[in-house]
Amino acid sequence: MQPGDPAVTQSDQPEPSGRPDEGDRILAIRTVAMPADTNPAGDIFGGWLMSQMDLAAGNIAALISGGRSATVAVDGMQFLSPVKVGDEVSLYAEATKIGRTSMRIHVEAWRRVRHHEERVKVTDAHFTFVALDDAGRPRAVRQP
Repeated sequence: MQPGDPAVTQSDQPEPSGRPDEGDRILAIRTVAMPADTNPAGDIFGGWLMSQMDLAAGNIAALISGGRSATVAVDGMQFLSPVKVGDEVSLYAEATKIGRTSMRIHVEAWRRVRHHEERVKVTDAHFTFVALDDAGRPRAVRQP
């Protein structure tokens, strides 16, 4: 498939270069759920998915802040659909607010069963990050 084909969504287009700004939705991580990531019921453990989402948000926070940042809050996560072993998991992240020292990043998790085209939304959440200096103190997000 090539960009512009009907089956290619905007999220599958090449990433913009440079730092993302508010409203830029980016494919931050794509991975496959593995057997080691399951809970006792055989579904993918929710904590694994949350950690992947935190990594995705952290990728965006690092690009925006130009350096170190830390998660300080996660809001609004509800699981809508289970993830199974072998599912492809795509995490899309978008900065919804960029403040002086903090960034609010919305992350959506989608799953695709191997060898199928249909994608299903699994969950989403808002992650708040604070940009940190070398001493671990808050600093301005955008450095000149």
